[in-house]
Parts: sequence; C-alpha cells; structure tokens
Amino acid sequence: MLKLTTYTGADQIHGVAQCHSLGPSKPNPTFPRRKDGISLVPCTSAPSKTLVLAVVSDRGAGSVRSETGPGRVEHSVSLADRLRQGSLAEDGKSYKECFIVRCYEVGINKTATVETIANLLQEVGCNHAQVVGFSTDGFATTTTMRKMHLIWVTARMHIEIYKYPAWSDVVEIETWCQGEGRIGTRRDWIMKDYATGQVIGRATSKWVMMNQDTRRLQKVSDDVREEHLVFAPRELRLAFPEPNNSSLRKIAKLEDPAPYSRLGLVPRRADLDMNQHVNNVAYIGWVLESMPQEIIDGYELQTITLDYRRECQQDDIVDSLTNVEPLEDGPAISGLEGTNGSPAAAEDTKDYRQFLHLLRLSGDGSEINRGRTVWREKPAR
Repeated sequence: MLKLTTYTGADQIHGVAQCHSLGPSKPNPTFPRRKDGISLVPCTSAPSKTLVLAVVSDRGAGSVRSETGPGRVEHSVSLADRLRQGSLAEDGKSYKECFIVRCYEVGINKTATVETIANLLQEVGCNHAQVVGFSTDGFATTTTMRKMHLIWVTARMHIEIYKYPAWSDVVEIETWCQGEGRIGTRRDWIMKDYATGQVIGRATSKWVMMNQDTRRLQKVSDDVREEHLVFAPRELRLAFPEPNNSSLRKIAKLEDPAPYSRLGLVPRRADLDMNQHVNNVAYIGWVLESMPQEIIDGYELQTITLDYRRECQQDDIVDSLTNVEPLEDGPAISGLEGTNGSPAAAEDTKDYRQFLHLLRLSGDGSEINRGRTVWREKPAR
C-alpha cells in the first residue's frame, strides 16, 4: 500500500541541511581539482563582480579567497556556513536566509514572540556581515573600524509585524544596509512566509559609530564608508518607501508619573552582548513588562519603535514606564501595495491601541530609551 507523505517548509529546510552535511562536495567540471583531492567550487554568496573560490574539503571546512589583485581576502568556510540556509542576492547587494520557528521561540499565543523576531533580524544582519567578509568579533566591523576600536551601536529600531509565524513555520528574511549621512548607517529587512511568499513583516534600523574605549560617538570616516558601502545597493532602497510612514515618526518623551510602570528591573548577565552592553533586544522585553495586562490578553503587538538614548550596563537598575498615546490617523500600518509587498489598503475593523514608553535609570532618572507601540485586537481563533 502506497503511503503519501506531506512535506512542510520546515521539512524541506531540514532535508537540505542534512544533504549539505553528507559526503564530500561534488567537483565542478568548470573549476580545477587539486592534487590533494580538494575541489575548487564557486561560492554562491559572492558579490557578482568578485570571483570568489571556496576551497571545500570532505570535512566541510576550507577557506574563501578573492582572485582580484594581490590583496587577497581569506576567511574560513565553516560547517555552519555550509548548513546555514542563506545566500547573497545575485548582485551581492542583499542577503536572504530562512529560519524555522522553534518551540522555545513562541509565547502564550503559540506564535513567535516579538523578541524572537527581533533576534532573527539581528541574526540575519550578523550573518550578512560575515558572508561579505566583515569581522565576526563585532557587529559588521570593518578593517579600519577594528584598527580604531570603533563599533556600531543601535540608535533606532522600527519593526512592523503583519502576521506572526507559528511554531515550525519557516520564515525568509532579506536584509541590506546603506549609508545614512555622515553619522551612521541603516539596515532594512523584509520578512516573508516561506511557504506562501506573503510579506509578514518589515523593519528598519539606524546605527551610529562609537569608540569602544571612550564610549563616545564618532562620525563615519570616508575609509569606513567605502569599506562598508561596497556591499550596499547602488540606488536607495527602503523597506518603508511610503511617504510619511510610521518609521519616521518622532517619539515624545513620556513624562512621569505614568499610569503603568515596572520598577527595579535588573539586567541579567545573559542580556550582555559581544560589545559588553545590554543587547538591544533586551530593551523590548523591558518595555513590555509595564504594559497593562488587559492589552497583553486581548491584543497583539503590531508595531514597535525604539530610540536608544544611552547604553545600559550590567549594574544599572531600570524603570519601565508606559502611558496611552491617542491614535492620530488610525492604525500605524503602511497601506500601499508596493514592491516590498506591504499590505494592500483595505477596510480594517480591528481595534487598535497605541502607547508611549520610557526606560530610565532608577537612580538619577537618566533616559535610556523611549518608544512607541501599536497593538491590534487579537484575531479570533
């Protein structure tokens, strides 16, 4: 009796990963095979104008070298590189990667939490930086940045989620970066349901350069700009191209006293990132801690915007304040159908709520972070 098996997107991803890990790579007749039995194969994640050859061994590791001039660039092709479900676009100007939503990444609604989504955005951004050859010692630091002890830090993050993926769903995230004047850079993302191709979320962020020793901000030099933007789109590309979109809205400072608060939050050791300050995703969790319970029970987060004002260290004690902010022009969701697959303009009868947020130091009241969230009524189940 014939047994029919249905394969989900997650099954396909698992299968591809297993295939990548079994046996040696097949030699490509177009590229030579060395005497030691190791094949030279084209690296699929190479920028189009640079011929990059991956030296692949049966153990799944080797090196990648550029054949453009005497200043060859080499970095290892690890097992993680081979198993990772990501690659550069054909023009080398953006990067896509697929992720399976794990059981420990979902919350009480049995869908991915906003922290999970923010972590995936961060992961694909870091993987993009590694693929194009930036340092793995920091978030996309270039050669000049490392010499001058410079790092990137988040100045603003804006995330819109149109549909939350559930456990075992596969999401595809595309990301790219580009210049943002003399003060920093920006990184954008588009998130899709891998099975249907539907856009389920978009995000944009602004990053500024900081001296790792003095903790002071620094302008982006021409040398850093040239190194960083060689992999950026030649023409401006925005995840939110709509005029007056909500990612551009300024956030007013929330004044105390606030009707909702959670005081005395303490960073955990696990909240620190590789730059020795609290990871930007941890701030999202602190913001949500002061949300009223009736909103958590009856609504789901649609949009979150955070402006980062100062670093938070491990020994700091944080207060989270929240207050209602009236909706000005209806739900803060982009309504144009465009190349980014933003939701089509349609009648929306859902109830929306909007809030202002403030994270501050408990001791002197210094502002750490200000934010805005928009919540939509939970869909009927």
